[in-house]
Amino acid sequence: MDDQNKNLILATALSFVVILVWFVLFPPPEQAPTPDQAEITAVEGNEVQTPSATGTGSTGDAAAVAEEALPEDEAPRVEIDTPRLKGSLSLSGGRIDELLLKDYKVSIDEGAPIVDLLSPVGSESAYYALYGWAPGAGVGGDDVPGPNTPWTVEEGETLGVDTPITLKWDNGKGLTFRRMISVDENYMFTVTQSVENASDATVAMAPYGILARHGIGEDGDIPDLKNFFILHEGLISMADGTLTEVDYGDLQDETETFENMNDGWIGFTDHYWMTTLIPEQGSQFTSSAGFNARNKVYQADIKTPTLTVAAGETAQVTTRLFAGAKEWEAIREYQAEGVQKFIDSIDWGWFFFLTKPIFWLLHNINALIGNMGWSIIGLTLIIKAILFPLAFKSYVSMAKMKELQPQMEALKEAAGDDRQKMQQGMMELYKKEKVNPAAGCLPILMQIPIFFSLYKVIFVTIELRQAPWFGPFQDLSAPDPTSIFNFFGLLPWAAPAPESFMALIFIGILPLLLGISMWLQQKLNPAPTDPTQQMIFAWMPWVFMFMLGGFASGLVVYWIANNTITFTQQYLIMRSQGYTPDVFGNIKSGFKRTPKTDDK
Repeated sequence: MDDQNKNLILATALSFVVILVWFVLFPPPEQAPTPDQAEITAVEGNEVQTPSATGTGSTGDAAAVAEEALPEDEAPRVEIDTPRLKGSLSLSGGRIDELLLKDYKVSIDEGAPIVDLLSPVGSESAYYALYGWAPGAGVGGDDVPGPNTPWTVEEGETLGVDTPITLKWDNGKGLTFRRMISVDENYMFTVTQSVENASDATVAMAPYGILARHGIGEDGDIPDLKNFFILHEGLISMADGTLTEVDYGDLQDETETFENMNDGWIGFTDHYWMTTLIPEQGSQFTSSAGFNARNKVYQADIKTPTLTVAAGETAQVTTRLFAGAKEWEAIREYQAEGVQKFIDSIDWGWFFFLTKPIFWLLHNINALIGNMGWSIIGLTLIIKAILFPLAFKSYVSMAKMKELQPQMEALKEAAGDDRQKMQQGMMELYKKEKVNPAAGCLPILMQIPIFFSLYKVIFVTIELRQAPWFGPFQDLSAPDPTSIFNFFGLLPWAAPAPESFMALIFIGILPLLLGISMWLQQKLNPAPTDPTQQMIFAWMPWVFMFMLGGFASGLVVYWIANNTITFTQQYLIMRSQGYTPDVFGNIKSGFKRTPKTDDK
């Protein structure tokens, strides 16, 4: 076996093993079924835990709210309507509890509903934000507004981009509470809570904000989660520069508390959507998150220090709520406005040092081209251009190795069974001719972290969600929708369901092109004479073809483009070094049957 084939088999086998392990550990997620209209059911207990005001920067013990909840169908509501959001907030507690994202549909099917992010208490998947005041010195629990307080609208009719609303509640004991809510053109709400003390006594209380997400089932399972190992879904928090991520399942067993913070945020994140409480940056706050096992409610909250309000004075605190899609551009703008490291709310993964610049480059290419499919191909061209110096040295080395074949064969014959003598002769030959036998592995090895990073970008970032290319490829974050089963849509029957085993067998046109491109790349070199090597080389492209068939089609597009560019580069570089690959001859020889040898 010559060293060039050894290097190629080593690099290919290593890539195969890594991708195989990746495929086993992180299988492509099944497509979640489109949920039907949520069935409205009664929620027993309907209590939300709120922090108690025990002093500045202290969360204290949780206290249950004793007020009876208004039935959701009877509670008045205020409409929310912006270019990107629609929904309403309930005057029972002033909860922001109904929010739909106008720009995103559940699926690419015609007539599919838009994404429902927040839902009120009583719905199947209740998920909402609420605000209130925890009582302190001189104040009882009934004297401050809580999750079920009946607010009235003091100003405004519809909450929109330029039309904030103000809610009001008078406790009848000299304290008047107001809550002004505004929203920007994207997904950021600003909530200003104030209290006016018209009594003759000094009072103390601590404002808080809560995100509550109700679990379903005995284990508190959240419906419609991907539950995919590569993806974080659950608590996400930034506390003075430290990012914390805790999956929903792990949050059932532990409570996260971040005390005396000055910068940061806390909330819940899913695949593409996020809700986040953001206190005023630079001011002290405490945040925590946990799971109420009795009511099966996940909760994240923030509390600012206790305010002391003298008679005749007014105090207020402003916080923000992000509720929407994890769009890189919007989140980056909020970070530029002062939300600490908000861009890290996107799950960049272990290879963040590659994932972030790759996404930045892809985003800007798409801004010029306007099509993610062609942008991925353009990204591949740029990556190959960056790696070209390394590829050039590698392919030059491979061409020189071909030229040294006669001398290497002579060394093998002269050394006979003396492997040490043969290795020493090889090393002297490599040194004399200035050839690095390992150089052929480097381009393939460099592709592994890039492959994983691009997979993370395509799978995680919402910019690739339902991104169309052309024809049947209308969602580059999903597997190839075509299938050999119906001859890529030409025959009058449906392809197998994407999550079925049949779909893994009857692959689409993109995985098929991937296999062909890998096979052609092999044909730049003659098949090895060793039968074991021949078998490995013969099966490798087709094994990869079926392995990657269930991956996101955008990733397969990248792999096809990468193979095509690599083939072209290698062919031209090897020709420039005096060695012309006999591609057609190697293809023909691959179809010839190897004659059996007679050992008699």
